[in-house]
Amino acid sequence: MMERCLITRGIIYLVMAVLTFSYAVAPAGEVVPLWEDKIPGALGSKEKDVPVLMLYIPAPDKATGAAVVVCPGGGYGHLAMDHEGEQIGQWLESIGVAAFVLRYRLPANGYRHPIPLLDAQRAIRTVRFNAAKWNIQPDKIGIMGFSAGGHLASSAGTHFNNPVVLEGTQSDGIDGVSCRPDFMILIYPVISMQPEITHGGSRDNLLGKDPSAELVDLMSNEKQVTKQTPPTFLVHASDDKAVLPENSIRFYQALLKAGVPAEMHMYLKGGHGFGTRASAGRASQWPMPAEGWMRQMKFLPTD
Repeated sequence: MMERCLITRGIIYLVMAVLTFSYAVAPAGEVVPLWEDKIPGALGSKEKDVPVLMLYIPAPDKATGAAVVVCPGGGYGHLAMDHEGEQIGQWLESIGVAAFVLRYRLPANGYRHPIPLLDAQRAIRTVRFNAAKWNIQPDKIGIMGFSAGGHLASSAGTHFNNPVVLEGTQSDGIDGVSCRPDFMILIYPVISMQPEITHGGSRDNLLGKDPSAELVDLMSNEKQVTKQTPPTFLVHASDDKAVLPENSIRFYQALLKAGVPAEMHMYLKGGHGFGTRASAGRASQWPMPAEGWMRQMKFLPTD
């Protein structure tokens, strides 16, 4: 029975890769703003100024109780909402995981650090606060990020003990719950702000052209790992020229040193920004081992 399930699951992922998600992606069932009233740090009221979650909630008979906040990449200059957002939300929903695709505010629109991290922390808190409403177990809420979204996700997983609080902001009930993700899934992530391995565009957008050494170290997340950092699944391609594999490698090594459960898949080829596109070859099939890892870590059922 187990072998049949594994074969069936493998066929599903193969079909996903072959189709490369070329069909029109269905919109999320619901869009939820992170703040109902005054948005901390807002520079306006246009779409780019309003962070939201796009919801992909599985049917009750398929729901596993797990949830993932998804952070699309885009170099902190734009958001790759299609292949690193909506398509990923659909995949997670298909395996019974409630997905919340985060449209966070961008430094390119005037929202430099710490605003993106504020949005990510609020997203986790919003999901946890509404866990009963969305049929979620509050201790099975992860965060996933791609490229620069991987930096944001890993920031949420390493800076949760120092939540972002803007001066003059009024807290509410949502701010009273934990912003620590229970696990992380990082796909070709920007991790470090160190000049020798960082993605220059992401660093310049997030921290500015001449950040202090202290800020660079603070937001180099491989330097912020502790034993409290959530279990992590990493994916990268060895031939990634945009975001060097050293980002994932250093983070993985830091996790091991801290005793944090971690798994890394370093594919021979795939380049950068491949999502689940079949053109990346084997690298595009990372959702299958990611699902297996979530099951092994007990975030998904094992039977």
